[in-house]
Amino acid sequence: MPRQELSNRSSNSFGEYIRSLREDRNLPLRKVAAALDIDTSTLSKIEKNERNANEEIIQKLASVFNVDKGDLRVRYMSDKITYQLIDEEDGMQILKVAEQKIRYFKQRSPK
Repeated sequence: MPRQELSNRSSNSFGEYIRSLREDRNLPLRKVAAALDIDTSTLSKIEKNERNANEEIIQKLASVFNVDKGDLRVRYMSDKITYQLIDEEDGMQILKVAEQKIRYFKQRSPK
């Protein structure tokens, strides 16, 4: 999936995005769950944002839907950060400082 499409649906949660990919392809929950080697109820909970995915599931989802794994990881991690900061009074400021720290630490660390 091109990076530009990520921004087109970035307001959707990770689970909503996964559900939309599945529905756009007219795939039943049970078939996708089988391809992921997980229970149908687990996939349903991921789609409802009631359960987290893991790296293995994200990799398999990318393969099943033929989308970029990096884009899925960005969506997943951004949800985790959003849910953690949404009720924080200074959530936006925290994100700005975290962004600065990430840049600083990446510059410091050898590649």
